[in-house]
Amino acid sequence: MRWVRSLFRIFVMLAVIGFLLVITGASDKMLFYAHVARLYTQSPDTRLAMPLENLSKKGIADTWQAPRGVGRRHEGQDIFAPRGTPILSATNGFIYKIGENNLGGQTVWVIGAGGRVYYYAHLDSYAKGIAVGDRVTTRTVLGYVGTTGNAQGTPPHLHFGVYTATGAINPLPLLTDRIAPVVMKKKETLVSRKA
Repeated sequence: MRWVRSLFRIFVMLAVIGFLLVITGASDKMLFYAHVARLYTQSPDTRLAMPLENLSKKGIADTWQAPRGVGRRHEGQDIFAPRGTPILSATNGFIYKIGENNLGGQTVWVIGAGGRVYYYAHLDSYAKGIAVGDRVTTRTVLGYVGTTGNAQGTPPHLHFGVYTATGAINPLPLLTDRIAPVVMKKKETLVSRKA
């Protein structure tokens, strides 16, 4: 009977801990951290979808390591597009951070396979309903092209950066053009009616 009481105490303790995790929202954080830990076990993506639709990689001027002010180099690619153009996640993963900073303005950070972090900056606005911890795919809209942060006074563009545990890497060699969806026309079937 002693083992039954011990088992019951363990069950009650786990139930209380579970209840507290749900009430405090900590269970969502724990689940997010579990997803992130799993991403670290995967190999990093070797190909990334272009973050803007209907734009070819050939149309991007290489801005990697271009001088930016005194003693600073550009750690990403600027992808120019009309203000309000939807920005899609370049990879599958989870939204890691949403917020503002002086350089990037309105930004979204996505963590993907291998623990790589993808940085989307100068957003005009965020996509409605996105939140930290959301799972994203290459079809998820994160926000819209703009000129926030230190991009004020420049043509609208997305600053796209890729960060590893050792620092920034050039995203341009990893980018691939998005394949336009194929639209199939339905074949009409003729039905003959008897009069």
